[in-house]
Amino acid sequence: MNKIETVRYATDDAVAIITIFRPDAMNSFNKALRADLLAACRRAADDTTVRAVVLTGEGRSFSAGADLKDGLNPDDSVEDMLQTEYRPVLECIWNMDKPVIAAVGGSAAGIGMSFALVCDLLIMSDKAFLLSPFTTISLVPDGGLNWLLVHQLGYRRAFQLSVEAERIPAERCLDLGLANKVVPAGSLLDEAVAWAKALAERAPLSIAATKKAMRHATCGSWASTFDVEAPLQQRLRSSADSAEGVNAFLEKRKPQFTGK
Repeated sequence: MNKIETVRYATDDAVAIITIFRPDAMNSFNKALRADLLAACRRAADDTTVRAVVLTGEGRSFSAGADLKDGLNPDDSVEDMLQTEYRPVLECIWNMDKPVIAAVGGSAAGIGMSFALVCDLLIMSDKAFLLSPFTTISLVPDGGLNWLLVHQLGYRRAFQLSVEAERIPAERCLDLGLANKVVPAGSLLDEAVAWAKALAERAPLSIAATKKAMRHATCGSWASTFDVEAPLQQRLRSSADSAEGVNAFLEKRKPQFTGK
């Protein structure tokens, strides 16, 4: 295990486990965490032995959002911070060709909620909740949270949950489609890693292509999505992994994918 100042990075077989590690501050974001998390996400994205990623938080919170005690200097720009420090981390999660599972054990609030929802999959403990608290401190949802909520919930429900700063418990997140699974708090990380390991056994090129096509589909048209799918399918069909998958099916055995 490699420990950075505010992030822990570990691997378990083909799974990278990235843990936000500021438990005394409810894993809220300061400058060091923004930099360390970017480094950890890029490490996972670039490691060819990693096929799935779990993003979680240490202690009782996934992340409480921005650290309000880590105040800005008068000359600092919040806009610059969002664009140059937060956005690269969120884009790394969005763009990496591996599935990223957010494992939320407690609160995911503010931009912490953005990080949970930008992941490809979301598993929550039965004690966890999401919260967009921005109207209580006269701010706007950020980190792409407006887009994420509107696309996942529709405008009216997303607007209501945000302006009323409603705490959304895990079971309601599941009902709303914000979460994929809810599990007992004590087994959250084990469940998340087991899920990631199961995904890591599937064809990595196929998962990467599916992620690319579906990310495009969230904002693209049917026609443009079709145009993304077709060349991806061409490349996949001529891959060694596709041949292995077909042969394994015909031979009634488990395929051994190599990512080639």
